[in-house]
Amino acid sequence: MALLALAGCARTPPLPAAQPRYVVGEPYQIGGVWSYPREDFSLVQTGLAAVIADQRVGRRTANGEIHDPTAMVAAHRTLQMPAVVTVTNLENGLQTQVRVNDRGPANAGRVIDLSRRAAELLGIRPGGTAQVRVEVVGEQSRGLSAALPSTEGAQLQIAAAPVASVQREDLAPPSGATQAARVREARRLPGDGRAGVAEQAAVSTAPDRLPERVTRVAAMPGRLYVEGATFSRRDMADRQAARLFGLRPVVEAQGPRGRQTFRVRMGPFNSVAEADRALEGSLRAGVSEARILVD
Repeated sequence: MALLALAGCARTPPLPAAQPRYVVGEPYQIGGVWSYPREDFSLVQTGLAAVIADQRVGRRTANGEIHDPTAMVAAHRTLQMPAVVTVTNLENGLQTQVRVNDRGPANAGRVIDLSRRAAELLGIRPGGTAQVRVEVVGEQSRGLSAALPSTEGAQLQIAAAPVASVQREDLAPPSGATQAARVREARRLPGDGRAGVAEQAAVSTAPDRLPERVTRVAAMPGRLYVEGATFSRRDMADRQAARLFGLRPVVEAQGPRGRQTFRVRMGPFNSVAEADRALEGSLRAGVSEARILVD
């Protein structure tokens, strides 16, 4: 009886203190593939999303935060951290924003790993995948970069590409949705005695814990391809295609005559499993930049 009482008094160890910082980072290898992080406030890409495999509460993320599977967070291989991105499930039109605060996915065939809660709101089951579009929210992401301490070098100011308007409708708040209000104070910029006006405004719209806000746009499922590199010369693309001969690659020209580029593609594939096999074959052939995309 005394042992039961003592057990009842035992306390759960406290979570480690978060030490969030702004990180770009050095090249690294995960899942046998090298990744090269870079600061990009206008990235738009398509691919397959999955749920973060390691959902342990309390583990430290790559930028010093503490992982919370109930928060709207994600892992990306190359983006600066933290960054706010809009993720659209192309298969059902559900769309939400998450904050990238970790490295991954370990699976080279996935473009982003989502927390359990973010995936749930987008209709992605644990162990499953979905076709997605990932778009960096430039203003909020710049605000986060200015709001946190950093060991990175001076940051280049890159203008975000214009984004076309999209028709959408707001959905009712999902079950268990939470709102967050705490906001970071902007970090002073190098060579300036104060944070810039744009950065201050951006920080005010980028809370530490993003709200669970889901919208719906038109569903636009596409076809799966595996794409290698893009070259400025046809003969270079042909050489890469020759390395992938058994996978039936195609060299496609893009752009106006005289300024064309040439990309190496395989597909379309009828299933995720087929695309995964083609990607695995591409990586084995030494095409380390190969990736799965949706078109």
